[in-house]
Amino acid sequence: MFNVYVLHNSKVQKIYIGQTSNLKARLNSHNLKSGNHYTAKFEGEWKMIYKEDFSTRSEAIKREKQLKSSRGRAYLSQYIPG
Repeated sequence: MFNVYVLHNSKVQKIYIGQTSNLKARLNSHNLKSGNHYTAKFEGEWKMIYKEDFSTRSEAIKREKQLKSSRGRAYLSQYIPG
């Protein structure tokens, strides 16, 4: 099982879109702020606001790319807390 997920950080009003096969571990990784990845640069907690499940990684990557487009980001705006 592969997941496409969207995280939101309300402190800095940023979103992150990614895909993984281990959602719990990946979310923990984002919030530990370790490593040299995009979410480590920002203060505040990253909370999952959206996810979709896929049976293959290629399907998940395709959907991740769709959500990263301007149309996909417009769709996700309805899930961002007020």
